[in-house]
Amino acid sequence: MSATKKTGGKGKSKVELKLDLLPGLIGYQLRLAQLAVFGDFAAELKDFDISPGRFGVLVLISANPGMTQSLLASATQLDRSTMVAVIDQLEARGLVERRASPTDRRSNALVLTSEGEKLLKQLKRRIKQHETRIAAAMTPAETAKLVDLLTRIRSRLQAGTERRTSKK
Repeated sequence: MSATKKTGGKGKSKVELKLDLLPGLIGYQLRLAQLAVFGDFAAELKDFDISPGRFGVLVLISANPGMTQSLLASATQLDRSTMVAVIDQLEARGLVERRASPTDRRSNALVLTSEGEKLLKQLKRRIKQHETRIAAAMTPAETAKLVDLLTRIRSRLQAGTERRTSKK
């Protein structure tokens, strides 16, 4: 990799990397955007010790009280053993409760505790501020278009992966 040195302010030398084709790659730009978004998320919610994934789990359980861990794992695209660890951690914090499923004795139904609902309400307010900062670089129409494009990319790639794995 070739790098050139430039002299920055106050006599400091800076290394300027040549990025070649990286800036034009969708995946590269998505990754940099994800890092920036997750960094802002972490800063916004630093007082709550919650990750984007855990936030998503709380939202899904709240919206679907009584859902099974298997369904939640599928919805979040996590394997079942990882989901068990996530629920264990949220349960230890008093945010989620496992209850016997009324329809399947082999499964647990997941619900938020009153503490979980209270926390989620606070988190949602903060997430709205976070989303406002993300969207500030775009018009509402551009924001909607970006969400649509990202959804299309994900759907297309997932369908392609399913086709490739089913052929094996």
